Amino acid sequence: MNTEDFGLNYGKGSKHSANGQVNGHLRNGHNAHGQHTNGQHSPSRNGQQCTCGNDHHEDIGVAESNHQEDAAAYSDDIDLDTGDMPLPAPPGTSVLPRFSSLGYRLFDANGNAVLTDAEKDEMKRLAEGKMQELFDILRIDRNDPNSRDTPHRLAKMWVDEIFRGRYEAPPKCTVFPNRKNVDELVISKGIAVMSVCSHHWQTISGTCAIGYVPGEYVIGLSKLTRIVDWFGRRGQIQEELGEQIADYLNTLLKPKAVIVVIKSRHYCMIARGVNSEEDKALMITTAVRGSIAHNEAQRNEFMTLIA
Repeated sequence: MNTEDFGLNYGKGSKHSANGQVNGHLRNGHNAHGQHTNGQHSPSRNGQQCTCGNDHHEDIGVAESNHQEDAAAYSDDIDLDTGDMPLPAPPGTSVLPRFSSLGYRLFDANGNAVLTDAEKDEMKRLAEGKMQELFDILRIDRNDPNSRDTPHRLAKMWVDEIFRGRYEAPPKCTVFPNRKNVDELVISKGIAVMSVCSHHWQTISGTCAIGYVPGEYVIGLSKLTRIVDWFGRRGQIQEELGEQIADYLNTLLKPKAVIVVIKSRHYCMIARGVNSEEDKALMITTAVRGSIAHNEAQRNEFMTLIA
């Protein structure tokens, strides 16, 4: 049994759920592939009809000024990244565009929207051009052989590696029936965490421990590693990373309890800022769901076993 058996189809046509997925249409007259829809409903990538609930879409052009107006017009509407009403902006905070100058819907740094290879190639090409501009601004001579191809390498790194969790479909996760009615903690620890902080785009490096008490299903332990990596390969803050992983497992497995503990070093406070010592700058977060939130003995057992 895989994720699709549980309705966890996170393709572009699905509505937002636990992974921060963007809905299957864009509200500026473009569909999820960035193609103009001429104001008509556009079918999603998986062949389903758009699920926005609107009878029609506005037909708005791709001029950058129109996108800025569109972003302002919808700034007080339901947030398509979360499905919730947006939090009030802090006093004095300006409303930033919610669409790129090319007409693509923008989404949170730790969100997800599955892109085609062609879309990713376009993204890398455009990013390389902007990296070249950044080098010019920083007065880095690209005649230097060590810097000549760096904009290309950076663009490829961000799209294909560091941020790949933003643009790839979730890992295929086959789950199995809990035939022996296991009712104790199942734990995997030492799972590598590699991410970047959303604030300074500096490395977050550490480990994750996951424990769950099965309900009807269990999951292969390697899949836990893939899930952590999928959520980690985005711009993150550690608190939200743990919550995303816990929510995803809770939806996928429907367990009696889930706990996620992440221990990591943040190079935004090691390589810059307060310049903390690397061996001391450790952040620890927990995210819990189900019975373990109120079962002190079970929680203590988990913390003892992962120590």
